[in-house]
Amino acid sequence: MSGISRVHLILYVRDQEAARVFYERVLGALPTLHVPGMTEFEVAPGTVLGLMPERGIARLLDLGAAEMPGGGIRGEVYLVTSSPEACHRRALAAGARELSAMAPRDWGHRVAYSLDPDGYVLGFAEPMAELAGGPAD
Repeated sequence: MSGISRVHLILYVRDQEAARVFYERVLGALPTLHVPGMTEFEVAPGTVLGLMPERGIARLLDLGAAEMPGGGIRGEVYLVTSSPEACHRRALAAGARELSAMAPRDWGHRVAYSLDPDGYVLGFAEPMAELAGGPAD
């Protein structure tokens, strides 16, 4: 994908302030932007995780009630990190619900899954090859 210099992944949340506190705890970092209507965390070089209130996106895109985000599992944020267990523990301590404890997966990662207060699945992963001292993906 030539020409792309930055990626923004934006989650629509019920309560921006509560989501900010939750992700500060999970990521162990302060947001790089926190203004009414948007909170952003730099999660990797060129990659931003944004938190936008549902009512903000509904207003921005002029969505009707039937088109509003919300309800059920809404998507997944999959983070490959050098400390997945610590991230998973922080997520649980911040109010996430555990979906699956850390376990090896058939695609070559060890991953733990939780569900954040807005219904997004959080996957905290590390390549298993790194654990064996081999090359990382």
